[in-house]
Amino acid sequence: MNKKFVNFIIKRYLRFDKKHPYIYISFILAFLGIMTGVATLMIAMGIMNGMDKEFEKKLKVMNYPITVYSSLVKIDENLLKKLETKFPYFKYSPYIETSAVIQRNGLNGVLLYGVDFKKESEINFIFKNAVKNIKNPGLFDVVIGKRLFEELGIYKGEKVIMIFSKVTPLGFGVSPLMKKVKIVSFFNSGLVAYDKGIAYMNIKGLKKILHQDYYSGIHIWTPNPFEDIKKIKRFLPSGIGIIGWWEQNGNFFAALKMEKRALFLVLMLIIIVAALNIISSLLMMIMSKRKEIALMMSLGASREEIKAIFLRLGLIIGILGIISGTFLGAAGIWALKTFDIVKLPADVYGVSKLPIDLSLVDFISIITGAFIIILLSSMYPAAKASKTDVLETLRYE
Repeated sequence: MNKKFVNFIIKRYLRFDKKHPYIYISFILAFLGIMTGVATLMIAMGIMNGMDKEFEKKLKVMNYPITVYSSLVKIDENLLKKLETKFPYFKYSPYIETSAVIQRNGLNGVLLYGVDFKKESEINFIFKNAVKNIKNPGLFDVVIGKRLFEELGIYKGEKVIMIFSKVTPLGFGVSPLMKKVKIVSFFNSGLVAYDKGIAYMNIKGLKKILHQDYYSGIHIWTPNPFEDIKKIKRFLPSGIGIIGWWEQNGNFFAALKMEKRALFLVLMLIIIVAALNIISSLLMMIMSKRKEIALMMSLGASREEIKAIFLRLGLIIGILGIISGTFLGAAGIWALKTFDIVKLPADVYGVSKLPIDLSLVDFISIITGAFIIILLSSMYPAAKASKTDVLETLRYE
């Protein structure tokens, strides 16, 4: 194949033709469509990834990477020490879980965790921010969520009545277990369900209230929970359960993944529509250049050379659209990250600024998908041009 000849004809056909301006207008529309499609996909996938990671970050902290919980066998201090000895590089926070009701301006139910403030701070940065000014927590100090704190209308250090799910014998009957506790601080996870329904208490105080000397479970932080959960599971005795944060929220992340795929496919239709313009533009050019194509073939141009000319024409328009779309998408992502263009309600989404994080996998998928669509769109017109009947065309044209 004569590359110089092919390149010369391509340059000639890329010039504006006053006789057939509609062909070049169609080329421009195809270019703009591909550019818009690529840029839109980049920004949309970046937003989806950013939101997914933000939710994952919140859920990972509040649900913890790995949780060992009591199933058939109770978890005690001995098991905790064995885990700390076997896996010294992990961080542990034992807890007692119970339900309770805070009595103030009505009744507000919470899921109460008894934790060691120091150990919990090492694996939960949201809790750490809440208790950073508390050096020596009291036995009955409680930390609640910001949303509940505001609804109760209390101040830090105020004492309230907490009613526990256990009951105490009283005469011939039973009485709810009640205790006056001190609200020392509040945490802000950004998720309403947690900020309104979860509270933390000094584990020593909760043990004393419930007369309980064993743990409900142990929260564990590891650098690689997906692999480390298998090691811990093999070490644990039978009758003790273990679960990872991804298993606790499997349905939620499966829904997000499906939504992301659906959005990708829908937005890819923009590029497909733009690619149809490439097909129509090349077909119109082939029809207008039938005589020239026939002359070139009669003078020795091969069908492969003719095919290469129109295939490359389509690819040039498409690749220019992809490159321009990449720069436009990158500029859009930079603008959204740098300037506060889109504001989000923090109590709904957990963040006030739009999080964007375009992964390399998504970027490669966008570019690859767009290139394949453009390649397929250019192949049919190129094949059509190469099948031009020289004798019939020159006879009538």
